[in-house]
Amino acid sequence: TATLRPYLNAVRATLQAALCLENFSSQVVERHNKPEVEVRSSKELLLQPVIISRNEKEKVLIEGSINSVRVSIAVKQADEIEKILCHKFMRFMMMRAENFFILRRKPVEGYDISFLITNFHTEQMYKHKLVDFVIHFMEEIDKEISEM
Repeated sequence: TATLRPYLNAVRATLQAALCLENFSSQVVERHNKPEVEVRSSKELLLQPVIISRNEKEKVLIEGSINSVRVSIAVKQADEIEKILCHKFMRFMMMRAENFFILRRKPVEGYDISFLITNFHTEQMYKHKLVDFVIHFMEEIDKEISEM
C-alpha cells in the first residue's frame, strides 16, 4: 500500500543507523557482557528510543545502546479476529524463538513482538541481512493480516 513503503523505509534507515554496535563489557560486574538495552545498568550507554508510527495502532519502537538494539513491533489489528490471529501467530513464533536468533521470547509491554540484536549477532551475520529480515518480517505480517 501507499503508506507501507515510506514506513518501512523509515524503519530500515533507523535500523541501519542503530546497528553500529560494538563489544562492551559491563561497567558494574567484571567479565560480564550483557545487552545494555535489556539490563539498563548505565544510562550513558543507552540511546534515545525512537518510535516510528504508520498510524496509532501500527508502530515500531527501536531502542539502542552501545552493544545491543531492541526492535519492538506493534502490528495492525483492526478487529477482534485479527487480534486473536495476531496473538496466536506471535505465540507460535515466540515458542520457536531459539530458531530465530534475534527473536525475544517476550515482547516489550504494549507491542506484539520484539527482536534483540546484539553486537555478537552483527559480528556473526551481515548487518544488512539482519535489517532485511526485520523489514521482510514486517512486510509479511502486514500482507498476511491484510489477506485474512
